[in-house]
Amino acid sequence: MAAYLWVLLGGALGALLRYLLAGAVQGASGSLFPWGTLFVNVLGSFLLGYFYEAALRSAVSPEFRAFFAVGVLGAFTTFSTFSYETLGMLREGATFSALLYGLGSLVLGVGAALVGVWLGGR
Repeated sequence: MAAYLWVLLGGALGALLRYLLAGAVQGASGSLFPWGTLFVNVLGSFLLGYFYEAALRSAVSPEFRAFFAVGVLGAFTTFSTFSYETLGMLREGATFSALLYGLGSLVLGVGAALVGVWLGGR
């Protein structure tokens, strides 16, 4: 039960950080291009990669991993998880799987958004 609470707390913090940071970057850019989202996704990917590599070399408790990696970064951006999983496949030599996952995520994700927009507009 404690792990659920850590994820819940981290998720609330990550969602708030995403909202504040993406909004600040977007507002500062003065552009219609989604710079705020891009910034958050790249930062989240960096932080997740750094955290997991550093966690392998130190004693990070399961509770903190749940709080930070799943909760904070999971709510901050799921793109970070996607990036880290794709990198993991590439590291294991599963190049085809990584390409399939990457392209599949992009095509299916955008396609699903398109279907959602279409259905929502009916």
